[in-house]
Amino acid sequence: MTFADLHRIYHQPFFDLLKQARAVHDEHWTGNEVQLCTLLSIKTGGCSEDCGYCAQSARYSTGVQAEKLMPKEQIMERALAARASGSTRFCMGAAWKGVRKGTQKFDQVLDIVRDVSKLGMEVCVTLGQLGAEEATDLKEAGVTAYNHNVDTSPEHYPNIVSTHTFEDRLSTIRHAQDAGMSVCCGGILGLGETIEDRLKMLEVISNFNPQPESIPINALMPIKGTPMGDNEVVDSFAFIRMIAVTRIAVPKAKVRLSAGRTNLSREAQALAYFAGANSIFYGDKLLTAANPRANEDMKLLRDLGLAAQQPNPDMEAPEATEGRPLMPCCTEEHACEMEKANGCC
Repeated sequence: MTFADLHRIYHQPFFDLLKQARAVHDEHWTGNEVQLCTLLSIKTGGCSEDCGYCAQSARYSTGVQAEKLMPKEQIMERALAARASGSTRFCMGAAWKGVRKGTQKFDQVLDIVRDVSKLGMEVCVTLGQLGAEEATDLKEAGVTAYNHNVDTSPEHYPNIVSTHTFEDRLSTIRHAQDAGMSVCCGGILGLGETIEDRLKMLEVISNFNPQPESIPINALMPIKGTPMGDNEVVDSFAFIRMIAVTRIAVPKAKVRLSAGRTNLSREAQALAYFAGANSIFYGDKLLTAANPRANEDMKLLRDLGLAAQQPNPDMEAPEATEGRPLMPCCTEEHACEMEKANGCC
C-alpha cells in the first residue's frame, strides 16, 4: 500500500476509520479469536547495540543487569507454564546484536528450540541479525516465526540507532523469509517520530513480499537511563488509529497489541480489538517491562466475548506474490544495493 493511501486512511474521522478496519477484519478473520503469546527473555542485558529505547543496551545505565543465556531447563519450565496458562505461541528473545553459525550460543539456542517445538505451541524467536545459514538452521530446528521489527520509518531510523542500518533489518527479514519462516515484523510508536514516519514504516511493512504473518504494534514504555527515557507516552487514540490502519493495510496478518498495553484502559483495549487487533503478548512481563496480568486479560476477553485462538505449530509461511519485488522499493534518498538487486529503485 502506498504512503498516500495510508495517509488518506489514517486521517479519516475516527469512527469512519474504525468502521472500515472492522469490515476488513470481519472479512478475513472469523470466530472472535485472539492469539495469546508469551514472551520470555532468555538472555537479558549486555547488548552491544545502541537502540535509544532499549533498557538492555550495555551503553545505558537502566538497572538491567547483563545475564547469561538462561539454562534450558528453566526455559522449558516457563514454556510449559505458558502452555498451561493458555498461550499458543512461545516467543524467546535474546539481547544480542545477532547470532552466528558454529558458535556455542547459537548451538544452545537451536537445542532449546528443538525441545520447545515439541510442546505443541508455535515457536517464535528474536535473536537480532541473521544470515542465510542461521535462518535455515532455525527453521529446521522448529522455529515457526522470526520476530524482527523495523521500528520506525527508514528516514527516522538513524535517529534511533547507529550500530546497524535500516537495510540491515530488511536483510535479516529477507533471510528469514527465504528460509521458510513466517515473519513477525512491526514497530514502536513514541520514538520521537511524526505521524508520517509511522505511516512510512507501515508502507514498508505492507509491501513485504510475502507480507508479515504478524505485526506487533508497540507503544514506547520510556525507560530512565535511555536516551528516550523522557519521551511522552503515546496517546491512546493515536495508538488505536495505527492498529486500524495496520489491519486495513495487511488484512491477513495478526495484529498484536504489544509493549505499552499497561497504559491502555480496558475501554481503550476494547477499541483496539474492535479496530482489528487479534493477538496479544500474554503474561505478567515482556522482555524487561510490565504487562497486564493474565487473569485481567482473560476477564477482558470474556467480557468482550472473545476466545483464545488454537495453536498452529505446523503453520505454513505466507507465499510471495509473483511479479512483485521481494522487498519494498526504497526512495531515491534511501536506495540500497539489496533493493536494487530485487528490481527496485
